[in-house]
Amino acid sequence: MGRDSLGEFELLVILAALRLGPAEAYTVSIADVIEERTGRSVRRATVHTTIHRLEAKRLLDTRLSEPRAERGGKPRRLVEVRPEGVRAAQAATGAIRTMADGLDVLEGLV
Repeated sequence: MGRDSLGEFELLVILAALRLGPAEAYTVSIADVIEERTGRSVRRATVHTTIHRLEAKRLLDTRLSEPRAERGGKPRRLVEVRPEGVRAAQAATGAIRTMADGLDVLEGLV
């Protein structure tokens, strides 16, 4: 797998971050979107580790938000997908569509 190749969960994290946008994408919100849209139970620690891995691959960037308004509120580490991450997600989803296209058992699912 190349630097921009994505595993399944990496792809889900990038897609969730894109769906949320750079002002709302952080570990908890990304985990929540993946759970809501896939029905799959997601550990926040797994999302956190995946974010660091994708950042090391230079497919996304993170930054700290302003502290939350509540007393003692901590900043969130916000996620922004880089153009390279968008291209990697496009390649991965395109490959999935290509592989599934024409398979009778999947007809109507893709």
